[in-house]
Amino acid sequence: MMLPHFWIALLVVFSWNVGVLNASAGDADPRYRVCVKGCEETGCVGERCFPHCKFSSNGVSVDGPWYMQEPLYLRWKQWDCQSDCRYHFMIDREKEREALGYGPVKYHGKWPFKRVYGIQEPVSVVFSALNLAMHFHGWLSFFILLYYKLPLKENKKAYYEFASLWHIYGLLSMNSWFWSAVFHSRDVDLTEKLDYSSAVALLGYSLILAILRSFNVRDEASRVMVTAPLLAFVTTHMLFLNFYKLDYGWNMIVCVIMAVAQLLIWAIFAGVTRHPSRWKLWLVVVAGGLAMLLEIYDFPPYQGFVDAHALWHATTIPLTYIWWSFIRDDAEFRTTNLLKKAK
Repeated sequence: MMLPHFWIALLVVFSWNVGVLNASAGDADPRYRVCVKGCEETGCVGERCFPHCKFSSNGVSVDGPWYMQEPLYLRWKQWDCQSDCRYHFMIDREKEREALGYGPVKYHGKWPFKRVYGIQEPVSVVFSALNLAMHFHGWLSFFILLYYKLPLKENKKAYYEFASLWHIYGLLSMNSWFWSAVFHSRDVDLTEKLDYSSAVALLGYSLILAILRSFNVRDEASRVMVTAPLLAFVTTHMLFLNFYKLDYGWNMIVCVIMAVAQLLIWAIFAGVTRHPSRWKLWLVVVAGGLAMLLEIYDFPPYQGFVDAHALWHATTIPLTYIWWSFIRDDAEFRTTNLLKKAK
C-alpha cells in the first residue's frame, strides 16, 4: 500500500493474528463456558431470553426462523443463538468482574465491545467510514485537479503519466475501507474474507504502484514486466485464502513483507528525490510509526467502545488527507516539468 496504508496493513494483520486465538482469558473461564452452554440450551441469560434459541425436539426453532423474529434493523446482522448468548453473558460477566475490581479480559480473541444497534465495534465502524470518505475526497480532488485545473493533451488526456494508476488506487482504497467498516460491524465468515481480500489486493497493488512511481517507470512493456509477477502472486494468495485455507500466519507474513517493501521504497524515494513535497512523505512515515504504538499498547475499550485499534483508525484519517495531498502535488510537479520540456 501507500505509506499511510503500510501501517494499516501491518496493524490489521497483527490484529487478525491475535483475533484467531482459540481461547482467551474470558472464554477460558469455566463459569463463562457453562453459562454459554446453558444459554444455548435454555435460550436465556438470567431473565433475558432469546426467541431464536427456543428449539423443538428436532432442533427447529418453535417460532420459525430466528432471523424473522429480530427487529428489521437487526436481521441483516445474522446474530444467532450462540453469538447472542456469548455477547450477553460476556457483558454480564464483565460487570461482575468490574464490581470485584478486575479489569476487562478478551473473549475469543477480542475485547468486550458493547453493541450499538447490532454493530459490534461502532467506533471502529465510524472511523473506517471516515477513512473511506477521506479517500473519496482525495480521489475526487485529484480527478478535478487533473481534468479541470491542469492543462490537458489534445486528446483530452492528462499529462501526468501515473494518473490511471492513482485512479485504480483510489477505488481499491475505498473498497478496502468499505469492507473494513462491514467487518467491524459483524465478523462472519463472508465479511472476514472480503475484508482480508480487499486489504491484500490494496497492499499488492500499492506495492506495484510504489515501484512504478518511485523508479519512474513509464514504458508500457516495463510496467507489464513489473506488474505481471506481482499481480499473479497476489491473485494466487487471495485464491488460497478464500478457497483453500484461511491461514492467518501465512497471510500475516505475506502482508508484512509487501508493506515493508513499499515503505522502504517510498522512504528511499523521499530521501533521494528533490520533489518539492517530499516532506509530506516523511511526515506520513514518522506519524504512522508513532500511531503504531497505539496498536502495540492494545488497551481494552474505554466504556466498551474506544480501544487502541479504534484510535489507530482515527489517526489514519489525517494521514490519508496528507497522502492524497502529496499525490496532487506530484501530479502538478510532473505536469509542470513535462510542459517545460515540451517547450
